[in-house]
Amino acid sequence: MAIYVSGSLAFDRIMTFPGNFQDHILMDKLHMINVSFMVDGMDERRGGCAGNIAYTLALLDEKPVIVAAAGRDFESYAQTLASHGLPLDGIRRAEDVFTALCYITTDLNSNQITGFYPGAMTLPAVYDFPGMDARQDIAIVSPGNVEDMRRLPRMYREKGVPYIFDPGQQLPVLTSEELLEAIEGSLACITNDYELNMICKATGKSEDEIAARTSWLVTTLGAEGAQVRGQGETVHIAPVPIDKVLDPTGAGDAHRAGLIKGLVHGLAMPEAAKLGSVSASFALEKMGTQEHVITPASFRQRYEAVFGALPKGIFAE
Repeated sequence: MAIYVSGSLAFDRIMTFPGNFQDHILMDKLHMINVSFMVDGMDERRGGCAGNIAYTLALLDEKPVIVAAAGRDFESYAQTLASHGLPLDGIRRAEDVFTALCYITTDLNSNQITGFYPGAMTLPAVYDFPGMDARQDIAIVSPGNVEDMRRLPRMYREKGVPYIFDPGQQLPVLTSEELLEAIEGSLACITNDYELNMICKATGKSEDEIAARTSWLVTTLGAEGAQVRGQGETVHIAPVPIDKVLDPTGAGDAHRAGLIKGLVHGLAMPEAAKLGSVSASFALEKMGTQEHVITPASFRQRYEAVFGALPKGIFAE
C-alpha cells in the first residue's frame, strides 16, 4: 500500500522570545500595530507540513510518498529524507526559486507569531501517482500549494482513495466553496479547535454540518488532547503527559503521522487518534519539527502508560 503526503516542504527558522507577546501589544492600538521582539535563540531546521508528517511516519516504520515542490537549496534536506528511507520521486525540484522558508517566534506561553515565504510552494506538484490502488492506499492533503489543495481531494475522491483533509495555515486563502468541496467525502477533516471555528465562520456552517460532510471530524485540543467525532459518537482522546514542552511547532503534524499509522494498520479512527497523541508527545519535547526520535519500545511505553495495551501489529514483533 502507499501513503501519499501532500503539503509544504520548508526550512524553519525557529526563534524564542523570553517573555509574553501580550505584554508588548496595546489592545487599543491594534489598528496601527508596530512591535519588535528581541529573541534569545534561533535555530534553522527542516520543516513544512508534508516533510514533518513524512518524517514521523518514517520513524514509525512507514515510507510515505511526499507530494510537494522544493527549490534549489533543497539538496541537504533531500539527503536527510533519503537517509530515513523516504522516496523522493514525488517531490518536484525547481532550480529557479528557493524552498519555502518559515520564521516562527514562540513566547513563554507557547504563543507563536509566524512569517512565511512560500518560494517553491507556489508551484503545484507534478507527481502522476503510478500504481495507485484505491483498495489499499491512503492520502493526506496538508497545508501546501493551494492548487494542490483544491485538486488533490477531487482526484482522490474520483479514484476512490480515502483521504484526510488538513487545511491548517492555508485556511485564509481557500474560499468557502473550496473548503466544503475538499471536506465533502473525505475520510477525515483534521484541524485544531481554532481552525475548526475558522472553517465554520468561513463557510457559514455549524460543526454539525461540517461533521456531516466527512466520515470523521478530528479536532486537536492542545494540552487537552483531541476529540474524534463520527459514526454517531464523540470520543475524547487523552493527551500523553511529558516532563516539559520545549516547542509546540510540528506537534500537530506528528499527531497526523501517528493517526495515519493507526489507520494503515486497520484501527478505527478513535483508536488511531490515540497513536496520534503519543506521536505528538515526542515532537513537543524537541526544538524543531524533525528532531525527535521514536523507537518501538519508547512508543509502546508511552502508549501503554495512558491507553493500555498497544494493539498488535503496529510494530514488527
